[in-house]
Amino acid sequence: MRLVGGSGSGDSEMRAAARRWATTWQAAWAAHDQTAIAALYAPGAHFQPHAFRPPLPVERYLQQVFDDEVAADPHFDEPVVDGRRAAVHWRATTRLRDSTTEDLVGVSLLTFDDRGLVTEQRDYWADGAAGLNASD
Repeated sequence: MRLVGGSGSGDSEMRAAARRWATTWQAAWAAHDQTAIAALYAPGAHFQPHAFRPPLPVERYLQQVFDDEVAADPHFDEPVVDGRRAAVHWRATTRLRDSTTEDLVGVSLLTFDDRGLVTEQRDYWADGAAGLNASD
């Protein structure tokens, strides 16, 4: 699959890769399907789950998150695509093993390779529930 240049079909292939990333993440996060999500990434992909956290392999991140999470109701918006890069706004309500909930909202910044696999992901997100529970 060629995503950039050529006859212009690269744009539609890039959009398809970004949509596939968003729809897979939405379904697989809710199902805690680590295999489906990990298949979206190129070997050695740079994965930074938050601006103030160090990068780590996507498989390790998923293991950590899904071990702590009981349920998730994620929703992903239509990706905004420019060449090999995409930005995807998402939100999710999660319930954790300690009975707390999270109301997450974020944006994932993605870069894809020629095969439509993610080579770089940087996430920026906040937990609205944490802010609502903070005292003034």
